[in-house]
Amino acid sequence: MNLLAKPPAVGLAPALVLVRDHRLRAEVRRVAAAAERATDERAMPVGRHAWSGAGMVILDTAAATAAAAEGCPRRPGIVLVTEGEPAVSDWQAATAVGAERVVALPACAVELVEQFAEHAESRTGEGVVVAVAGAGGGAGASTLAAAIALRAAARRSRRDTVLIDGAPLDGGIDLVLGMENVPGLRWPDLVIEDGRVSATALHNALPAAAAGLAVLSCGRHGAGRSPAELTPAAVRAVIESGRAAGDLVVCDVSAERGPAADTMVDAADLVVLVVPARLRAVAAAEVVASYLGERNPNRGLVVRGPAPGGLRGAEVAEVLGLPLLAAMRGQSGLAARLERGGLSVRRRGPLRDAADAVLSMVGAR
Repeated sequence: MNLLAKPPAVGLAPALVLVRDHRLRAEVRRVAAAAERATDERAMPVGRHAWSGAGMVILDTAAATAAAAEGCPRRPGIVLVTEGEPAVSDWQAATAVGAERVVALPACAVELVEQFAEHAESRTGEGVVVAVAGAGGGAGASTLAAAIALRAAARRSRRDTVLIDGAPLDGGIDLVLGMENVPGLRWPDLVIEDGRVSATALHNALPAAAAGLAVLSCGRHGAGRSPAELTPAAVRAVIESGRAAGDLVVCDVSAERGPAADTMVDAADLVVLVVPARLRAVAAAEVVASYLGERNPNRGLVVRGPAPGGLRGAEVAEVLGLPLLAAMRGQSGLAARLERGGLSVRRRGPLRDAADAVLSMVGAR
């Protein structure tokens, strides 16, 4: 061991290495050491969270083919490596998985070093991402997501908070906040070039629900107009912009399922599942909890009352196998408040307590 060699750079997410051949894997390990980057060596299949959270992904042709077949999402920083010059099958696998480069080792080791340098940013950063999903329509995920964002802004737990609407068919989260007439960009107005967006520009362009709280809503499409189209690339750009700036990013996934919603779940530091305390909702939540667990292991549960059959939060948590963050009793006047003027969490109550419990879990005190 060279005692003078520098350790891997601190704060950088390890590169996920999916290479079966031991000689090729050893070569990747050697290049990573030269680039001062840590690696996380695994075999296919890998969880979606490991795939999306890695600083970059290095794979061989077999792993690339398997990843494409499993539907692993395209992302920046995918590199396919080959032993010697790549063949047609190698290029085909690279295209299928969305690789940015094909690098022949050991001849082009310098090119792999350059890729390590290009993708050297920390993917954990100072920002925190929370995704709020519902066990079904009307579970209360949008209301809780909005409450978390409002409480974070009120407590100034982060420099800024961004609330992202991920449910194009739900009418717009700006309605929940009573700010549908506040000027500013919504998803249909947002144009993101080259997969990047400035956090400062985003905050300046989006409507503000409170000091330090920017809201990116889907808005309303109305008769004859199509709903906002959320692409995974645009969603990822907005989330990573907030994360890099040190913001709290709250994503309202609600009951959405699809590529954009998957991107939110994959990127989250915590996924909160909201389940009404009713038998059918709990049965539906078993399927949703399994889906979320396949993409992200960092999950928590909020059970929302009233409970007509007397279901307790701890009982629901035991059935779903999830840690219970909060059990909310029914909150009188909440539905009327949402209809007449938008959500407010200035006074103490079950919703505010649940939002604070989520913020405490992600360390946003």
